Amino acid sequence: MGALLMGALLGCVLSPEYLGWCAVVVLLCGAALVVGFLVAPTLRIDHAMTAQPRRVLAIGAHPDDLELACGATLAKLADAGHEVRAMVMSNGSKGGDSSVRVSEASSGSEFMGVAKVQVHDFRDTNLSQHGQEMVQAIEAFINEFQPDVVMTHSGHDYHQDHQAVHSATMRAARRHSSILCFESPSATRQFNPSVFVDIAGYVDVKIHAVSMHRDQRGKPYMSAERVRSLAAFRGSQVKTSYAEGFEPVRLLGSAVGEF
Repeated sequence: MGALLMGALLGCVLSPEYLGWCAVVVLLCGAALVVGFLVAPTLRIDHAMTAQPRRVLAIGAHPDDLELACGATLAKLADAGHEVRAMVMSNGSKGGDSSVRVSEASSGSEFMGVAKVQVHDFRDTNLSQHGQEMVQAIEAFINEFQPDVVMTHSGHDYHQDHQAVHSATMRAARRHSSILCFESPSATRQFNPSVFVDIAGYVDVKIHAVSMHRDQRGKPYMSAERVRSLAAFRGSQVKTSYAEGFEPVRLLGSAVGEF
């Protein structure tokens, strides 16, 4: 939006004959920015700050995976004062425009409150061929960040890239005490969560974060209805309105704290 506004302003200066059209674009961009500044804060939640901030690392295969699987949890944790960082193992070039998807991964992470996101360019649809490189990249991030909790894809997932990232994370975090596996749209019927995060108040935040991946719009699992329905289903399992479910590989209570 900012780039479009700057282009229109330059057009007004360099091409006076198109001044009318440029002025319209400037006005529309200005109005959109104002609306964005007014609406975006309403999607952020006032949340009591934790007395024991934790470091959380979330690892996904593709640029939109974290928003779809655990976007509400990550936003809630960030709002509570926990430090959240993310890794995305591919730029999604097989499923869309890689330059756009990397930008959307950055925007989505920023909106959720993720302090830092690292996007790699391992070839999607073939991540299993980059297993050792992914292990090394994840190990390096873990050694630098020292997370209290690691989140990644479940092994109960139909998508070959999700399975590859799960496997790489298990190897890279083999000495880590707390690993949670999140639920992707391609999770199998064997996905069986026993750890739940109450995301009441954060469903709209998640929906907005997912919608920021415009390169993937139109896919059924990206719809607000699908996102809200799954959150309601998981919420019903723990007698609350909305929840996100996780399979624990292992979970150390002292590492989680007020998590």
